[in-house]
Amino acid sequence: MSSDTRREGETPVTDQLNTVALDLQDERLIREAGVGGAIRAFIQRVRTGDLGPLPVIIGIVVIWGVFQALNPFFLSARNLVNLTMDFSAVGVIALGIVLVLLLGEIDLSVGSVSGLAAAILAVLFVNEGVWVGFAVIAAMLAGTAIGLTYGLLYTRFGVPSFVVSLAGLLAFLGAMLWVLGPLGTINIPFQSIVVQFGQQIFLPDWLSYLVVAAFVLSYAGSQVWTGNRRTRAGLSAQTPTSIIVRTAALALVLLIIVWYLNQNRGIGLMPLVFVLLVILFQTLLTRTRWGRSVYAVGGNVEAARRSGIRVDRIYISVFMLTSTLAALGGLFAAARLGAANQGSGTADTNLNAIAAAVIGGTSLFGGRGSAYSALIGVVVIMSISSGLTLLNLDSYVRYVITGAVLLLAVIVDSLSRRTRQASGRG
Repeated sequence: MSSDTRREGETPVTDQLNTVALDLQDERLIREAGVGGAIRAFIQRVRTGDLGPLPVIIGIVVIWGVFQALNPFFLSARNLVNLTMDFSAVGVIALGIVLVLLLGEIDLSVGSVSGLAAAILAVLFVNEGVWVGFAVIAAMLAGTAIGLTYGLLYTRFGVPSFVVSLAGLLAFLGAMLWVLGPLGTINIPFQSIVVQFGQQIFLPDWLSYLVVAAFVLSYAGSQVWTGNRRTRAGLSAQTPTSIIVRTAALALVLLIIVWYLNQNRGIGLMPLVFVLLVILFQTLLTRTRWGRSVYAVGGNVEAARRSGIRVDRIYISVFMLTSTLAALGGLFAAARLGAANQGSGTADTNLNAIAAAVIGGTSLFGGRGSAYSALIGVVVIMSISSGLTLLNLDSYVRYVITGAVLLLAVIVDSLSRRTRQASGRG
């Protein structure tokens, strides 16, 4: 799965020059007209196929509106709190899928790896009486080792990621069944920190507002710091008015969300950890050399190699992170369920994780996407699941609708990619 298709006569250098020219034009609009210029720059990017999260945001609004009209309980604080608790496990797995998709590759075994991690945790913690921290570390290291194996097989022997992960799907499903043993189900004590983390620990109201304040202040500080760096480098930057407006809008949205969820149980610790992971990986992708290398390899692996990037190391590191996050997602799922069983990581786990990453805006062709894709994509997936459950519809309806939404997301991605190529954004 690569993205080397280009228009005749077009080169990577041409793409970069066109992209830089258009970005400078956007920056000029922002600099000269402040907020109004930012809006016009956004409209101009949409016209050139750079849709960003716009389609999925519209999709969330439509999905929520339809389900709310069919069942008024859907947007209740209680159901939305349950939604945040339910999407955390799949969201963590989807975060790993985002990373591997950025390289234009795929990992089909994340479900089996998550189930194996849940089984390791349950056996060590419950059956063997091992300290829970050690059990968690062992389960996650198993995921890391699996990712390392994938990376070596891909880089040293050229085994396609589709094939190696498909083999892993089957092998680690069998390993999970072997670890669980003949009983097939291991219940985790309700009083344990594992189950409390997945079901019972919620932030006090005051602490949830404090978290929002800290995040908003961090966002504002990041924007100011970035603006100062660009100004010192002689580049255009956001105006103070634009930063204030964006920060105020973000603060307002987050405060409304937290206030509404606090009408019920509030913000759970598990979804908060998931969101923090999303922010962490978004920072790594956008603010570090490793993250820029990931985008470069996904965009054009040969150009990345010629520019001095150690491509093999990037592939290995991403496969390791993907499997580690899959293992962590399995631990989240075991904590939420309060058990590990033969169904852990099976059924639609792979479907939901991969669909969430793609629906959230990560391109199947590599080089485009963000960690936030996992967050907004899993909101779509789990909203569909929650809404159909409230309507008492059979599971096959959920599969059909999820598949249709996934197909629509891929079509939008393909069309926007063609539009970017036609407009010169590459």
